[in-house]
Order: sequence, then C-alpha cells, then structure tokens
Amino acid sequence: MPDPIDTQRRRLLGTTSALAGASLLNLGLGASARAQGAAPTAPRASGAAAFSGLRQIRAGDLDIGYVDAGPANGPVAVLLHGWPYDIHSFIDVVPRLTAAGYRVIVPYLRGYGSTRFLSADTARNGEQAVVAVDIIELMDALKIGKAVIAGFDWGARTANIMAALWPERCQALVSVSGYLIGSQEGNRKPLPPQAEFQWWYQFYFATERGAAGYATNVDAFNKLIWQLASPQWRFDDATYARSARAFANPDHVAIVIHNYRWRLGLAQGEARYDDLERRLAVAPKIAVPTITLESDANGAPHPAPAAYAGQFSGKYRHVDVTGGIGHNLPQEAPEAFADAVLQVTRL
Repeated sequence: MPDPIDTQRRRLLGTTSALAGASLLNLGLGASARAQGAAPTAPRASGAAAFSGLRQIRAGDLDIGYVDAGPANGPVAVLLHGWPYDIHSFIDVVPRLTAAGYRVIVPYLRGYGSTRFLSADTARNGEQAVVAVDIIELMDALKIGKAVIAGFDWGARTANIMAALWPERCQALVSVSGYLIGSQEGNRKPLPPQAEFQWWYQFYFATERGAAGYATNVDAFNKLIWQLASPQWRFDDATYARSARAFANPDHVAIVIHNYRWRLGLAQGEARYDDLERRLAVAPKIAVPTITLESDANGAPHPAPAAYAGQFSGKYRHVDVTGGIGHNLPQEAPEAFADAVLQVTRL
C-alpha cells in the first residue's frame, strides 16, 4: 500500500473534504490536468476465472512468473499489482487491452505467486528501488524497449520510479493515487495522529510480534486489508482465494515485512541500490505522459490529487473514478483503468 512520506501530510493539510480537494485540483492545474469524472462503475467481484498459460523467465535476481497476452508485435503495456493483491487485479483489464491490439505483460512482483529468487543467498529485499529494477530487468529479458507502465499500490510506486529514473523505457504512465515515491528520510517525520492511525499495519509489522502474526495469519490479515481498503467492494470468497494463492510464495512474508520496515528506516536496503534511493529521495519530477486515477471509496491511506499534480511535468490528466470504487481500482473498475492505458499515449 502507498508510502506515508509527505503525501499523507499534504492530504490532511490540503483537503478538509472531498469537495475542497476537487476545488483545489480544478483551480491549481491547467486544462489538460483537470479532474475528468469517469462514468460510475458498480463495485463488483470479477469472479474466480484465473489467468492461464503463465510463463516464467529469468531476469536479474529472479525467475519471474508473468502473463504475456495479446499480439507479440503490438504496443506493450506492463501492469503492476500491489500489496496484498496479485496479477488477478487485472483479470478484466487485460482482455480490453489485447482487444485494442496491445501486448500485455503482468508480472508477479518479488514475493508473490510463481516468482522466485534464483539464489538462497540473495537478500529478501523489499525496498522501493529494487522492485523497479526487477521490472526493468524483466523488460530487458523480454527484449521490450519501451512500454506503457501502469499500476496501483506498490505497482504504482514502481511505475513512478521507472518513469522518473528510466523515462526512456516508459512510453507513458498510468498511476493510481498519483505520485508515491518516498524516502526513508521523509518518513522520519511524524504525521498527525489521524494519519498515523491509518498506518496501523505498518507499525504492527515493525515489531517481531507483528512479523510473526502476519506469517501465522497471512490469508486472514490480507482479507481484512481488502475489506478495509475497499469497503464497498462485494468480492466473494472465490475471488479472494484466487489471489490468496499468490501469498503462499515462500518469500512473501519476508518481502512484505522488509518493505514496511525499510520505509521507516528500521531495516536497511542493499548498498547496490543506494544511488537509486538517493535520486528518489529528492522526489524527482516525472516528465512522461501520465494519467493519474483516484477512486471515490478508497479506504487505504492516499494523497489528494492536488498534492501531487505538480510532480508531473509532462502531458498530464487526472481522472476521478466514481461509483463506490475502492483501493483495488483495476479489479473494481477495469473499464476506467483500461481506458486510461489506452488514452495516455494520446494526451
């Protein structure tokens, strides 16, 4: 889920209501960046049909499991999931994109599904830069020079980082909840109590009791997060179970715990990524064409659109997705997410 950094503080200080946030957005951005209301989409489960024909490829430190759908010679879209979700967040997005001629790559992030470390000696590192490096290495292994990068939660942060550090690899960006790049230094600053309360699971994971509790109760814990993050989404047990299989990955707990501890400076990253983290710590602007999305019933911590609009210096549009849509926007509103991917190269 998103990084606290200063975006949560901006959310609390910059918006006192949804209407106030919308007013700030419309007043503060140019015409190309104003909120575009998407058609209401009823929250719904997407059923329990699963992706078939999963592939594996060695890339960097990993043997990555991924979906590869659509014409091999089509423009490429890479779709990135978050925590605690998996590739099936895009189960209803992929056919919409392939029907439009896209080749769509949907990888399991490190610690999920069939993605595995090649060596037992590799650090089970969840810091923000390493996940982006994984996807660049996946694109290299697949000989994909450039793609539309789209994601939510951890996937949105990863997409942000790729667009900021490797813009030549990103044709365009679609990011749910906007700009999510953070830093350990930024996270040292305490937030107001209401904001800290929203990050309860991060503080739980900071303790050994929390790490043991997550390892013991992964399925129940992650189902609770689904319910809290998407309070109006009526997913059924089969839909959750389909994604929960991805959490049985032997490195899942280690990656999740390290990710959240790293954010608070309670765990160290790897020295080989220090330069990337220094570049990210200054909150670099993103110049590639971008569409950001936000849902109207997102129960997870997230910044207000007005707080991050200035981080996108290229062609930019923000879309508000209505209809009781929660945090897992691609799965709850696949039409809106797919439309953003199809439209972002035409800004």
